[in-house]
Amino acid sequence: MNILLIGSGGREHAIAASIAKSEQCDKLFIAPGNAGTTACGTNVNMKVDDFDTIGKFVIDNDIKMVVIGPEAPLVGGIADYFAEKEYLKNVAVIGPTAKGAQLEGSKDFAKMFMQRHNIPTAAYKTFTKETLKEGQKYLSTLKAPYVLKADGLAAGKGVLIIDNLKEAKQALKEMLADAKFGDASSRVVIEEYLSGIELSVFVLTDGKHYKILPSAKDYKRIGEGDTGLNTGGMGSVSPVSFADKAFMQKVEHNIVMPTIKGLQKEGITYKGFIFLGLMAVNGDDGTLNPYVIEYNVRMGDPETESVFPRIKSDVVDLFKGVWDGTLNLCTLDIDDRVAACVMLTAEGYPESYNKGDVISGVDEIKDSLVFHAGTKLNSTNKLVTNGGRVLCVTTLAESLPAALHKSLQSAESIKWKGRYYRHDIGQDLLKIGIN
Repeated sequence: MNILLIGSGGREHAIAASIAKSEQCDKLFIAPGNAGTTACGTNVNMKVDDFDTIGKFVIDNDIKMVVIGPEAPLVGGIADYFAEKEYLKNVAVIGPTAKGAQLEGSKDFAKMFMQRHNIPTAAYKTFTKETLKEGQKYLSTLKAPYVLKADGLAAGKGVLIIDNLKEAKQALKEMLADAKFGDASSRVVIEEYLSGIELSVFVLTDGKHYKILPSAKDYKRIGEGDTGLNTGGMGSVSPVSFADKAFMQKVEHNIVMPTIKGLQKEGITYKGFIFLGLMAVNGDDGTLNPYVIEYNVRMGDPETESVFPRIKSDVVDLFKGVWDGTLNLCTLDIDDRVAACVMLTAEGYPESYNKGDVISGVDEIKDSLVFHAGTKLNSTNKLVTNGGRVLCVTTLAESLPAALHKSLQSAESIKWKGRYYRHDIGQDLLKIGIN
C-alpha cells in the first residue's frame, strides 16, 4: 500500500525508517519531511495543517494510510476531516479525533478526564483572567515549587516550575492577564508539585485494545546536569530500568486500562498513540508509584528516536491493527538491547540560532543511526542545518554505558560551525545504579 507520513522532525524520520522496512509499504511519502527522510521515501512540500491539500494528494496518489507525527494537525481535527469526507473516510488515519486530541490540546480537559476516571495525578485547579486573584490565593496554599501550565498548545514552552511564591504569582498574571502564551494561556492549570523521577510510557491503541511500547526517559534542559533553558529534548534512553515489571503493572492497571476504558465510556474515537508523561513517586511502602504529569496524543521527540529502533515488529502491521480494531491479534516484538540517543543542536538553541551551516561527517557514521531533525539540502546539494535541533544519533547496545559511549563517539564525528550536544545523557540513571 501507499502510505503518507505527516511531519518533518527526528520523530518522523525514525517512524519513516520503520515504515520503509515493511513489505506492506509500496510507496512512502513524507510531508514535508527533511533531508534524512528522502532515504526512506519521497518528501512532499505540504503544510501539516493544510487538510484540503493533503486530502487531494491522498486521492491523487492512491494513499491507503496516513500516519500523523505532530500534535497540531491532530488537535486541529485531521482525523475528523478524513472521516467526514465520503471519498476519504476509508483511508486509515493513525491518530485520534479532535475530541481525543484534547488530552494534549487542553490541560484542563486532561485533568478533568483523569479525575473522572480515577487516574493518579497531582491535585490541581484551573483559573482564567477573571479568576486571577483566586488563582494567586490558591498558589499561597501550596508548597514550593509551584507548577503553572498553559491550558493549550504552547510549543512545549507552556509549563513553568517556579520556586518563589512572589514570582509564581507574577508569572500567573503574565500568563492570564498579559497573554504570555497567547490563547494557549487564556486558562492556566495550577497543580501540586510531584517529587520523583520522570519517564515516558507510550501506548498504541485501536480504541479498545492496546500495546504498551518501551519506556523511555528524555532530557529537556539545554545544559549539562539538566540546567538552563527548556528545549524540545536533548536526548533519550530506552528502556528505563527502574520501570521494572512491578512498576509497569501499576502503569497498566492504574493508568493505561482506565484511560482506554474512559475513552470508550465517553464515546471518544481513538486510534493512535497515547504518550504518558509520568512521575515515579516513592510511596509510603518504599515502592515507586506512577502519576500522570501529562498526556500527549502522539509519540514524543526525541523518545521516538530511541523507542522505534527497538520495535522489531512490522509497524505497518501494527498500524493496520489499529485501524481495523484488531490490534489484539498483532504481535509486538521488542529488541532487548538498550537504545541511547544524543541530540545535536545549532549554536544558540533554544533561543536564536543560525541556519544554513554545512554539515560534515554524517556519511561516515557506523554502528549508530542518524535521524535528521532540522536539515535540508541547499542549492548545491550539500547537507545544511535548518532548525534548532539538527540531528539525533542513536545507538543500540547490550548496556546503557555502551550505547551512550558509542552515541557520543558518533556525535563527535559530526561537525558544523557551533554544533552542540550534551555529554551527560543517561548519566543520572547510571548514578543510581541503573544500567
